[in-house]
Amino acid sequence: MAAEAKAENLAAEWNGGVLPYKIGHRKLGMWLFIMSDSLTFCALLIGYSYARASSENWPTPFPFSPSIIFSSMMTLVLLSSSLTMVFAVAAAKRGEKKIARTWILATMFFGAMFIVLHVTEWFHLFHEGLYFDALPDEWLAKWPGSSKLFGATFFGITGLHMFHVLTGVIYLGVIAARIKKFNAEDVETSGLYWHFVDLVWMFVFPLLYLLSVDFSAVGH
Repeated sequence: MAAEAKAENLAAEWNGGVLPYKIGHRKLGMWLFIMSDSLTFCALLIGYSYARASSENWPTPFPFSPSIIFSSMMTLVLLSSSLTMVFAVAAAKRGEKKIARTWILATMFFGAMFIVLHVTEWFHLFHEGLYFDALPDEWLAKWPGSSKLFGATFFGITGLHMFHVLTGVIYLGVIAARIKKFNAEDVETSGLYWHFVDLVWMFVFPLLYLLSVDFSAVGH
């Protein structure tokens, strides 16, 4: 009898494929997207690592101050957005939608701040002479024969990540604007996307920034 009841409950949970294993179709779709997008970033980061390892003179141009300090501040901003997203999901699960909306707006604020800081960094690098297909003359003098792939990989990877952050801010904006029509799982699903974006940065930051510190500039 117990086995039959369990089978009936399982069949009811599936309900024609709407809730497989008690996972809503939106959350399941988000997990599938995250898995596929993870492969994209993995391929890019592996490609970057290969290009760097195979280059005879890959530049390490970022001085600790201000470059690493600035990028660390960007990282702190993004981590703060993950914390506010956790609070938003928790509030949604308690049924406190107004509080959840406040935390979502805070998450959007930190996401927008990250984008502003990142764009500011890009313009600074453009001013120095770093482009997708060119390196600054100062870098070429310090690291003769440096690969121009540095600019292409740096702007390509950080640009794709920044696009994901921008998409996340818009996504959260829709959730916040229509919070009364969404349930806790919808907020949680948006949180999954946001935490994924933050997690990707935890790989981008050490690979592209911390491993590119110019130690010769330390103490100068």
